[in-house]
Amino acid sequence: MSAPPPPYAAQVRLADADATAGFARWIAPQLRAGDCLLLQGPIGAGKTHFARALIGHFLAQNGLAEDIPSPTFTLVQTYQTGTLEIWHCDLYRLTNPDEALELGLDEAFETALCLIEWPERLGDLVPPQALTLRFDPAADDSRALTASAGAPQWQPLLHAMPAWQHAA
Repeated sequence: MSAPPPPYAAQVRLADADATAGFARWIAPQLRAGDCLLLQGPIGAGKTHFARALIGHFLAQNGLAEDIPSPTFTLVQTYQTGTLEIWHCDLYRLTNPDEALELGLDEAFETALCLIEWPERLGDLVPPQALTLRFDPAADDSRALTASAGAPQWQPLLHAMPAWQHAA
């Protein structure tokens, strides 16, 4: 038996990498410390591209620039973007949810903006207020982006997503 779908969801099509970066710029002003984005999808679906675009946007907004490597091997990369700390995590190599606690993620969930690739590795440690962004590649190299959340704080963002699609 599968879990019921979250009560709030929206879907948009990302035509290419530029559209993915555009979505990252659109969502950025709506994010703050304590928010957690769960980035799901197969390898090559655009999770890291989205995270890099989002982090780059926050850095640029604060007059900063730095290399934004994938955290595949380091597991966590952190960025200070003005007053906002961002944690970009790739949990693919974790074998037990307790390893996420060893990284300090439990504290980061409260104090930083967390971007989590392979969030299923968290098990029961997934923050209940998280926003899930699922990237699914299509045959034409576009992506279907499905955003879902159980927390009502995300409802306005999810309702606004189709308008972003039409404005993009």
